[in-house]
Amino acid sequence: MKYVLRYYRPYCPYIILILLLLFGQAMCELALPGYMSDIINNGIVATDMEYIKRTGIIMAGVSAAAVVCSAGGSFFAARVSAKSSRDVRKALFEKVTSFSAAELEEFSTASLITRSTNDVQMVQQATVMILRLACFAPIMGIGAVIRALETSLSLSWTIGLALLVILCIMAVSFFLILPKFQVLQKKLDRLNLIMKERLTGILVIRAFTTEKEEERNFDTANRELTKINMFVNRAMSFMMPALMFVMNAVSVLIIWAGAHLIESRELMIGDMLAYLQYAMHVIMSFLFITMIFIMIPRAAVSAQRIGRVLQVESSVNDPENPVNPGEPEGLVEFEKVSFAYPDAQEKTIDGVSFTAEPGKTTAVIGGTGAGKSTLIGLIPRFYDVTEGRILIDGRDIREISQHRLREMIGYIPQKGMLFSGTIGSNLRYGKEDATDEELREAAETAQAMEFIEEKEHGFEEEVSQGGTNVSGGQKQRLSIARALVKRPKIYIFDDSFSALDFKTDKALREALGKKVGDSTIIIVAQRINTILDADQILVMEEGRLVGKGTHMQLMEDCSVYREIALSQLSEEELERGRS
Repeated sequence: MKYVLRYYRPYCPYIILILLLLFGQAMCELALPGYMSDIINNGIVATDMEYIKRTGIIMAGVSAAAVVCSAGGSFFAARVSAKSSRDVRKALFEKVTSFSAAELEEFSTASLITRSTNDVQMVQQATVMILRLACFAPIMGIGAVIRALETSLSLSWTIGLALLVILCIMAVSFFLILPKFQVLQKKLDRLNLIMKERLTGILVIRAFTTEKEEERNFDTANRELTKINMFVNRAMSFMMPALMFVMNAVSVLIIWAGAHLIESRELMIGDMLAYLQYAMHVIMSFLFITMIFIMIPRAAVSAQRIGRVLQVESSVNDPENPVNPGEPEGLVEFEKVSFAYPDAQEKTIDGVSFTAEPGKTTAVIGGTGAGKSTLIGLIPRFYDVTEGRILIDGRDIREISQHRLREMIGYIPQKGMLFSGTIGSNLRYGKEDATDEELREAAETAQAMEFIEEKEHGFEEEVSQGGTNVSGGQKQRLSIARALVKRPKIYIFDDSFSALDFKTDKALREALGKKVGDSTIIIVAQRINTILDADQILVMEEGRLVGKGTHMQLMEDCSVYREIALSQLSEEELERGRS
């Protein structure tokens, strides 16, 4: 909770102003029944029209002041809640973008979306209600009780009876409703997760014709959420008519008891009507407090979920005094590097050492689960090494700020990711001021110009969310072009050629050799064709480096590499060392 409350501190002056406005509104509304009583007792009974006019003008002024205070309180309460929620959403987004891969795996994507939208909205609604009603209701309730007792002690038992009944209704409602709020948010997380996975994997679902089964899974989650929602809403909807019944019953009770007191001349008509209004203020105040107590626990659950994200510290952090390596050369060194995922019992990478030099291509190959992608993911510090160290130009990467480190690296993931916008905006993602000539040059190197020129608007062609309006190979080539526009000194290709046909693969590698030949190139690959010409090939098996050398050297010395190679190419092709 404290992680959310800190975002309200800048708005303390507004909150104080809201309290003053609400106090003024309460005082004005509490004064009105007294003036009404005076008009009835001293004006109407005595037929003093001058007194009625004079008191009426005062009542109009007090009412106008109450309206101004109410409008001002509502305005500033809405302003505080909207701006504080904006700050919380911004903090959540910045926090999530600072997470390492370890923290991103701790929270599901669906849960993070729910926390950033639904939970923040719930806190925002509660903030408005707390600022508007939680401050106003106690002032009004306490003030109304005092004024009612001043008006007539003989009728005080009616308010006491009403409060007792209201408290019983509140206690029963809280006992039934509060435990359901946390369940409600978890069910919402589950529904969002199913929705996201099914939309992302819609092609797989269609390919296996499992639409009906997925519909049943979604329907089950949807019904569970609906069941909880309906229970909560029914319980809450019962409270309002119950409280309104209490309010009307108390009104009848006051009029009945008051009539007997008026008959015995112990109470005046105006005082009874004023007491009736004070009683209504008391009951309405408790009604507001009931609404607040229902909203606050649910908002507290949302605030705790938000705070859970905000309080997580990333396992990958910048050093206190980061060094600036200056213009990088691109020399990458692994010194006995080991890595284990959080809570894992075994190491994913175990004692790997190698050097990737500028102007040369280093390839990484191995079977599925050998640790190839994890190995190269340690270079941009998606994770931090467990043992050993990684050096760039002789400096430990943990001594360099993450921003500066990643500026030196052009990373192309295994699955190409494009953002909604245009082809040009996607290529400029790493370098906003890139010229059209730089875009064209990068696209030509990535073998993407052919299909870009076929587009009606060229580089201004729209790209849909996730790049769904381009093929897998086109998406991959655009991802490579995006990294080339950045012109880093270190290129990391995480199986980025897998979606390309052999002809495009070969043409792209040849173009890379000409354009970025002075950079350090590290390639993770599944296909032997892609890495035959590499200056150094690293063979991974179960997280260990079991072979290192050129293609011809490994064919002679490394049985694991030879087995992979023979499973893909003929002996004649392998002997030539060419595809």
